[in-house]
Amino acid sequence: MSVVLRRLQQGLEALYRVDTQLEVEAFIIDEEERRRAGVTRVPREQLLVRQEDGELALGLFVDQGALDNLERNDPARGLDDGNFADFCLAIEGVSHFIYLALCAAGHRRVSALELELQAEVDKFVCCLLVQGGRAQAQGDLRRRLYGEVRFHDDLDADERDRYFTANERAGQYAEGLERRFVRSDRVQDMLVELRRFYRMTLDDKLGHIARSAA
Repeated sequence: MSVVLRRLQQGLEALYRVDTQLEVEAFIIDEEERRRAGVTRVPREQLLVRQEDGELALGLFVDQGALDNLERNDPARGLDDGNFADFCLAIEGVSHFIYLALCAAGHRRVSALELELQAEVDKFVCCLLVQGGRAQAQGDLRRRLYGEVRFHDDLDADERDRYFTANERAGQYAEGLERRFVRSDRVQDMLVELRRFYRMTLDDKLGHIARSAA
């Protein structure tokens, strides 16, 4: 199993001071298991959810080629064109897994937009922290995450709108984090802000982003 996924889970749970009491590696599925689940879309990262008799079953698919690449090109040793996209893919999967597991444990409903928004924020934060929180790196990082994004052609209108909204709002929030914390080297204060944001409802998150951008 992937050491990178395990480290990402440990890092995100430590960052947000949460504990799913689950190990993401136990929920990883391969291509064959995903095929048997009968899904129609097969992206390189996908969280499968099934609810039966009050029980929630999860399965996380992350492209094996991406995981192999991250094992060879460990993001902890540096992010570059060879591992950036795959690292973001892994972050998205682990972010979805943790957030949904926590909401399920708290008997709280969660929307697809809420999951995507948090994952887009987590990409920025994880990449920034891997780079040591350096202010000189953040402008290029935000551009790569939110300015150069392209969506898959097979998305329907609702999916495209959801991904666009999550990406745009996360980009606005990331810009606010840069302005308020990163440029002045207040990383610890940023972590406090992020933990507060993580616990907000979707409506509160969107409102908070709008106010921060004003």
